[in-house]
Amino acid sequence: MPPLRIALLQSSGRLGDVAENLKALDEAAARAAQGGAGLLVTSEMFLTGYALDLADVPSYAETRDGMSARAIGEIARRHGLAVLYGYPERDAETGTVHNSAQLLGPDGSPLANYRKTHLFGCFEQDAFTPGDTPVVQVEYAGLRIGIMICYDVEFPENVRAHALAGTDLLLVPTAQMHPFQFVAEQLVPVRAFESQMYIAYVNRTGPEGEFEFVGLSCLAAPDGATRTRAGRGEELVLGEVDPELLAASRENNPYLRDRRPSLYASLI
Repeated sequence: MPPLRIALLQSSGRLGDVAENLKALDEAAARAAQGGAGLLVTSEMFLTGYALDLADVPSYAETRDGMSARAIGEIARRHGLAVLYGYPERDAETGTVHNSAQLLGPDGSPLANYRKTHLFGCFEQDAFTPGDTPVVQVEYAGLRIGIMICYDVEFPENVRAHALAGTDLLLVPTAQMHPFQFVAEQLVPVRAFESQMYIAYVNRTGPEGEFEFVGLSCLAAPDGATRTRAGRGEELVLGEVDPELLAASRENNPYLRDRRPSLYASLI
């Protein structure tokens, strides 16, 4: 099976300007497709910006099949690649608002939608309702793809749950801020190694409201190596997810085989 080339869009877009962010996404999708990518991944809350006024969050929230989802589906179709984007989601039935990420296929159809399960800080905890489904997966391009958002990946139990469910590539749109850049630099590659998967960690960049996002988006491989790494500014970087390397790494690394679950009851 050939490697899947993916594009990581390190960008904060424009705060509160959905139309401008859709335009930026369209331009990035064109560049990603020209570079041979079959998947484009954006940052957390890319559609609207992260540092929204708390009172404004509900007005920006859209359902997973809303107007922006349809617009992004058209972008995916036009450029022939899958797109994962972060956005504030309003539940069509309950009206609750979630910090979500949705994956659309290259035909524009919805493949998976994930709601952030671990909310970071007062802003997120006041603005959003946490999701309650820790493992969301879909088969795409011969890989089992999972989704998390930012703070979720900092809980080893979360990533290990994906490993046990067979996730090959974990997509993590993020809003990682100063002074926590060690997460991008050190923690994410370790997570990829200890749970034997690829992790695409895609960050925002620059100042936004009270936050300073650090960039440093990366594609970490199951052998612990960082296959591609962005700097601190706006950037589109490409990397490859190689099924053969993944299989070889899982054969050589005994972590998952040597687990003793009966000893871990105290964790819950």
